[in-house]
Amino acid sequence: MAINRHEALGLTNEDVLQIFETMLMARRIDERMWLLNRAGKIPFVISCQGQEAAQAGAAYALDKDKDWIAPYYRDMGVVLHFGMTPKDLMLSAFAKAEDPNSGGRQMPGHFGQRKNRILTGSSPVTTQLPHAVGVALAAKMKKEDFITFVTLGEGSSNQGDFHEGMNFAGVHKLPTVIMVENNKYAISVPVEKQLGCANVSDRAIGYGMPGVTVDGTDPLDVYKVVKEAADRARSGEGPSLVETICYRLTAHSSDDDHRQYRDAEELENEKKMDPIPKFAAYLKEVGVLTDELEKEMEERIMIEVNEATDYAENAPYAEPESALLHVYAEQGGNE
Repeated sequence: MAINRHEALGLTNEDVLQIFETMLMARRIDERMWLLNRAGKIPFVISCQGQEAAQAGAAYALDKDKDWIAPYYRDMGVVLHFGMTPKDLMLSAFAKAEDPNSGGRQMPGHFGQRKNRILTGSSPVTTQLPHAVGVALAAKMKKEDFITFVTLGEGSSNQGDFHEGMNFAGVHKLPTVIMVENNKYAISVPVEKQLGCANVSDRAIGYGMPGVTVDGTDPLDVYKVVKEAADRARSGEGPSLVETICYRLTAHSSDDDHRQYRDAEELENEKKMDPIPKFAAYLKEVGVLTDELEKEMEERIMIEVNEATDYAENAPYAEPESALLHVYAEQGGNE
């Protein structure tokens, strides 16, 4: 029998099965979206494939009932754990009126849902980091019991918002966890052409916070470091920077051809690091997951994905006149 790593972290068998199911749900929704895009039914996909372990492991280390999150566009695994549904995500992909993120006004991946404390994302990358830091400042000023969690890609860590947000969080010792999902490419620019240091986490010391780099294909490793960072933030010790090393298994988006900058051998090597079969193998080694249970889980997930797809495809688009809503203040109201 293999070593049971999750019990040492305080996780039950049910916990790790839920982490695996979140990863699997994110992957199956993402795969469906690619098919819909190639069939001409939805306009755009920006993928989470290869990063699900980092997302689900980190999200599980937070308190989804009180913490606020500012996810970036690939974070399907994070928002699923925090309460978004496959139907919500499909409504966004089809840009329908019921899309909870923006009523069909934003591109897919611009997550935002107040009831689940998901801060609205914006198209310019990294703007979510100052937002998360600002909400963490509010928690500190009001002495409220929550922390914030923000994610971004390693390419985003080269933007001004990253450095301003990091500096502000470090100076004021704010209760926030900053997680960089390093998938090796800022669209077509490889990480060695982005950083003058070895790791993104090396930058943390300049802002007065700890930085750690971890295997982003292992949800248990990610859970451990994010849980430590979250506990640190809750106890008033300030922010942390977590870098998860991931592999982007698809093109940057459905509008990108990654064959122009990645060769077939590199892609094959990265597919060997796919976190889903890797975590499934661990769960089977420790006797938590069986082939029968995995099959049952897959069938249940696909029923939900199919229902979400059918619902969203047949849902109405927003009325053209609604484009003017939420742009200007309405007289006599707060719409």
